[in-house]
Amino acid sequence: MAGKSTADLHYNHTRLVLKYAVISRLVLISLIVLWRSLLSPYDTSASINPSCLSNTTSIIGLFSGSNSYLKSDSPPVLLPRLASVIEDSIVWDSVYFVRIAQCGYEYEQNYAFFPLIPICISLLSRTVFAPLIPFIGQRAVLGLSGYVLNNFAFVLASFYLYRLSAIILKDSEVAFRATILFCLNPASIFYSSIYTESMYALCSIGGLYYLMRGSNNIATLCLALTGFARSNGVLIAGYICFQTMHRSYKAAFVRKNAGGTLLVLLSGALRSLFIISPFIAFQAYGYYNMCGRGTSDEMRPWCKARLPLLYNYIQSRYWGVGFLKYFQVKQIPNFVLASPILSLALCTIIHYVKLWPEVFVSLGFRESSPNKESATSSMPLGRSAGSKSVGFPSENRSDAGQGDFLRRRKPAVREENYVVQPSEDEASENPGLKPIILVPFILHLVFMVATAFFVMHVQVSTRFLSASPPLYWFGSYVMTSPHLSKRWGYIIWTYCAAYILLGSLLFSNFYPFT
Repeated sequence: MAGKSTADLHYNHTRLVLKYAVISRLVLISLIVLWRSLLSPYDTSASINPSCLSNTTSIIGLFSGSNSYLKSDSPPVLLPRLASVIEDSIVWDSVYFVRIAQCGYEYEQNYAFFPLIPICISLLSRTVFAPLIPFIGQRAVLGLSGYVLNNFAFVLASFYLYRLSAIILKDSEVAFRATILFCLNPASIFYSSIYTESMYALCSIGGLYYLMRGSNNIATLCLALTGFARSNGVLIAGYICFQTMHRSYKAAFVRKNAGGTLLVLLSGALRSLFIISPFIAFQAYGYYNMCGRGTSDEMRPWCKARLPLLYNYIQSRYWGVGFLKYFQVKQIPNFVLASPILSLALCTIIHYVKLWPEVFVSLGFRESSPNKESATSSMPLGRSAGSKSVGFPSENRSDAGQGDFLRRRKPAVREENYVVQPSEDEASENPGLKPIILVPFILHLVFMVATAFFVMHVQVSTRFLSASPPLYWFGSYVMTSPHLSKRWGYIIWTYCAAYILLGSLLFSNFYPFT
């Protein structure tokens, strides 16, 4: 009966997560339509769509071998007002993604935008939504394809976040609350627009979910797609490196198996290389197009560099991105705009590291001793967070019953105060009671926060960090912890609601937001 009850609970939560994810997207789209109808856009140039350059190939052309599908002169559409509404909603970076889907990579700065979104938009506009072209035109169909793609991807990302959180936290209630917070995250406007956030979240969170389940091939494929969506997708390989590091240590020093160690290292290296290969391939594609067709005198400066990395050059040349370049007095308002998400991220990092300092400092190789202090530490993973341990599954399925370096026994949990209190027997028999699994998540978040604050345009932090699961796990804890004032929960919800309203108002009307 208990198993059936748990299954029913998971089913109900999954159903509710999908329901709230869909509702949240409908609310965002309604807000976009509302603000667009009430206000005039700051910039009306978004609908300008000059003819494609004759020497470029559209993303669709890369698959079909022909550019005629999107480059031919478009006949008058049957629903011009609807077409105008869709085209006018294509603003900011969405203009680049739609343009690339239509015309390919025409200019150097276009290579700042990775090809996953344009490819998916092109394929949808050529198949599912192709019958709509006579009614609203080609560019509107491309825009509609992008909106449908990203909103659908967001719903799937919410589903996978719940499943991943349930595995990590071992508490479906906390996982559910964390996922609802994700559905209303402050960067929501970007998840309902033609941006990379939804696809990146789907590929990264979905890939990590399959990695936790032990489906390494599916996980590697999903995680590799993040490198086709955004440049920081290469950082996802760190999870594989962390997993490989511990598995190789166990094979070499615990099992004393040299052959097994080599196999673990080789497998981890190949999977990591596969994850970063999309980024490398895209840089090579840009180099071939921009540097491989002219003489040395005609080459751009970056083409002659020892390491001709197009992405870094574009970010610095066209967007002024670089270490400490954004530290200017005039950028103080943008630092203020990013301060809530950076504060939440910093609190998340500090909280988890303070709970298990030895685990984080040693990268999981050294466990905190089961002393009185650790036994009474506040556990921010939920009321039944210790119900069952989780970790990276064993490489070999047959080892699942024996466990590995991340497996631990069920500790006793005092539900009334979120305290994990392992017994003395449990502590002596199995010292691996600390959540090593959180280490790569927090390390990833640390690197992302540092990059956003010191290198990037800091206001982008709101959406740059929005796909990080620990933010929602910690936020869920803050909103329900009996040790913290309820006002902190109200502050988080107010922050999310304010940024949803502000973002939908400013972004949809081509005003700067993040």
